[in-house]
Amino acid sequence: MHIHDLITDSAALANLCHRLAQARFVAVDTEFMRENSYWPELCLIQIADENEAAAIDPKAPDLDLGPLLDLLVDNEEVLKIFHAGGQDIEIIYNLTGKTPHPLFDTQIAAMALGLGEQIGYSNLVETFLGIGIDKGARFTDWSRRPLDKRQIEYAIGDVTHLAAIFPKMLEKLRKTGRGAWLDEEMERLAAPENYRNDPEQAWHRVRIQGRKPEVLGRLKALARWREIEAQTKDLPRGRIVKDETLADLALSPPKKQGDLAKVRGLSASWASNDIGARLMAALEEARPLAASEIPPRDDRKPGLGKDGALVADLLKLLLKIRARDIDVAAKLLARTDELEALAAGQRAGLPMLEGWRYDQFGKDALALVEGRLGFAVKGGKLKMTRAEEA
Repeated sequence: MHIHDLITDSAALANLCHRLAQARFVAVDTEFMRENSYWPELCLIQIADENEAAAIDPKAPDLDLGPLLDLLVDNEEVLKIFHAGGQDIEIIYNLTGKTPHPLFDTQIAAMALGLGEQIGYSNLVETFLGIGIDKGARFTDWSRRPLDKRQIEYAIGDVTHLAAIFPKMLEKLRKTGRGAWLDEEMERLAAPENYRNDPEQAWHRVRIQGRKPEVLGRLKALARWREIEAQTKDLPRGRIVKDETLADLALSPPKKQGDLAKVRGLSASWASNDIGARLMAALEEARPLAASEIPPRDDRKPGLGKDGALVADLLKLLLKIRARDIDVAAKLLARTDELEALAAGQRAGLPMLEGWRYDQFGKDALALVEGRLGFAVKGGKLKMTRAEEA
């Protein structure tokens, strides 16, 4: 494989992207910093196909990233390969308003191959290539310039290894017939709504004890205000106001701006400064949350009484057994909320009762709740037993 020097000029990048546009897939990774900012600071982009690999310096003066972004978000012929790519995809979305498509995430694919729910990149490389990763450059400050040769080699290694792993992983998926299992998961990862930082939805991030519509309405207004402040100032949300302080303000709102001096987690200067005034304006505009927006309590799921909770526990046990038997991550077969919905009597709209999930797990889950399936110990192992067998 040909490894390029660090790309810092537009002509070299355009030529690279022209060649990569003919590839069947490209492996993609990014290095970024976000400890001190709201928006992740893109510091390096690595990309490779089966023949060549390069690192691209987005901080280079006058570098036109257009050809690269076109390749990633507009070229539907080239598959984009990531590993645990959520944050990489978020960066691309922030730059373009679009997500890479089509895409393939090796961490998600590993779930279908029995490698666990969140296999790390180093373990994936070890499993498929038998190579140990040099982790020495992991804590590099990627925003500093110049980057030395070792740092660049380390970064490019992420995509050269990924480009070597993907064909091996694809072959295993073909042999096991599990490639189609992943289509829905990859489309979910690529959905643009996952990456929109919508201030109206920011309140869902904050844990709070109160469930009164008035309290949640204040929390929604405050979280919206904080999100806009953080975006405008390009600061992490917690630098504006921490979650616990936001929750306290929603539960016990101050009557006037001067009271902000007494709020734990706020500076006394907020009692008279502009940001304190904007916080108070947000509180004054708050309205009780509509009943349709209030999420169900985790400990009181509709229709799931004590017996239903026991049935849900049996379904979780069944899921563990089935995942072990077919060597797949349990999370790929069904999620906890689906099991609880099934135990409560729901049948419609559950992914585990559709398609391949129904064949692999859903039909047995239905049989269990309908009394046609039980458990037995055979040879020291817990097995599923059908009523007719018993």
